[in-house]
Amino acid sequence: MASVSGVDAVILVGGKGTRLRPLTLSAPKPMLPTAGVPFLSHVLSRIRAVGITHVVLGTSYRAEVFEEHFGDGSELGLDIEYVAESEPLDTGGAIRNVADRLRNDDVVVFNGDILSGADLGALVTTHREVAADVTLHLQRVDDPSRFGSVPTDADGRVTAFLEKTPNPPTDQINAGCYVFRRSVIEEIPAGRPVSVERETFPGLLESGRHVHGFVDDSYWLDVGTPEAFVRGSADLVTGVAPTEALPGPTGERLVLDGASVADDAVVTDGSTIGAGAYVASSAQVRGSVLFDGASVAEGAVVERSVLGKGARVGKGAVLRGVVVGDGASVGADCELLDGARVWPDVELPESAIRFSSDA
Repeated sequence: MASVSGVDAVILVGGKGTRLRPLTLSAPKPMLPTAGVPFLSHVLSRIRAVGITHVVLGTSYRAEVFEEHFGDGSELGLDIEYVAESEPLDTGGAIRNVADRLRNDDVVVFNGDILSGADLGALVTTHREVAADVTLHLQRVDDPSRFGSVPTDADGRVTAFLEKTPNPPTDQINAGCYVFRRSVIEEIPAGRPVSVERETFPGLLESGRHVHGFVDDSYWLDVGTPEAFVRGSADLVTGVAPTEALPGPTGERLVLDGASVADDAVVTDGSTIGAGAYVASSAQVRGSVLFDGASVAEGAVVERSVLGKGARVGKGAVLRGVVVGDGASVGADCELLDGARVWPDVELPESAIRFSSDA
């Protein structure tokens, strides 16, 4: 990516992450361990790699956790500031809420739950070359009907913001990353909820302002669901998704310091084994994330799943597409299937019970 200068970064990290419960009961979604480090570390690494150093985090839920971990950002070569919302302000309101911390005329805004390989340098350069008021990263996707679509004209100007429809006119969707002129941010109404998708961007179009689309088909993933979270972590470990923050080489697995994996255990498909975690003899862990201190007993199978901090999986248990909360225990020979969630500190008995919904 080409470097840029004179740019601020704003990352919106105020959401409660309800789709990832119970993991987000103890930590905000951007702070969940993802390929060995908080998810936000990967976003920050991409920002730093392009030469942006001033970052403002728009926080709300568990706001203190971010500053406790990242501090002033100096260890990452960044200058990080924090602005907490006293009440939910939606995307536009959250951006407006940090306006007094901005230092430059160009501001790149990120949704804090998007894993992306977009060329940020090219995005900012395009914004400046076309003299846009706002430039949106637009991602091409295979199934745009799952999202609102954003058509552009031959010159790349955005022409509309369309709701989800079975037959969208374009495969381009809003990818959750924008470059604003600082003056446009200052025009957003202050002190109330504002949606950039439903209010700010359509309003700019109606008034004839230049909203530009930067279109590409790079890696892109919204990690807001358990299924996407484990996929994103695995993609980071295997090198499919770009990052400068991976605490080890890319490969089939990432085993953190202090973790123990039996010689005959199978750990593959981009799995992460957290610090102090344990995978016993003949166990299989595929495409999964084990937080610090989690354990998988002999002969157990864990696929496409997340085990929270200190979670335990008993001998011969089978988990596929499951979330196990911090400190929870799944007994021997239990079988938990896609969509099952075990809440923190719950103990499922030793049995062959099958669970296929929230537990």
